[in-house]
Amino acid sequence: MSQEPKRDCLPCTACCDGWLSTEIRGHVVSAGKPCPFSQPDGCGIYETRPKNPCRRFVCSWLVEKSPLPDWMRPDQAGVIVLLSLPWHGQRVISARPVGQRIPQRSLDWLKRYAQKHKRPLIYYERTRNGDHYSGLKRFGFGPPEFTKTVAQLDADASGIPFSIK
Repeated sequence: MSQEPKRDCLPCTACCDGWLSTEIRGHVVSAGKPCPFSQPDGCGIYETRPKNPCRRFVCSWLVEKSPLPDWMRPDQAGVIVLLSLPWHGQRVISARPVGQRIPQRSLDWLKRYAQKHKRPLIYYERTRNGDHYSGLKRFGFGPPEFTKTVAQLDADASGIPFSIK
């Protein structure tokens, strides 16, 4: 019986490259402002990286028995996915772009997965102000009441979930 090889982050560094908002040892990490400890071959402080958020955060591509296909590694698929984000009392699929927007192939796959498993999907697109990312627009996919809630939250510009602080 062959065992599936365990997936490894490297060479992906999407969560360190600023596509998730966080703070590492006093350094703000956000879109366009990667972690100062991130290097082309991985984390420069990997052995001593902080527990929160670095050791605690695990994208859904890495989890054991992940349903995400190999090509959905964040740096290849252009999206960081959490398949079971607790959000407003529901288990929601959350998808954050690696860049300005999620590539259509990846978004289509996520929508099919959400539909098949009857799970709401919240996904984002970054807004720009000149050369800088200035925010996130969120979209809902799923039951009408869910998409309405997401649209209302986006219109209200209330806090955006999925920060890894």
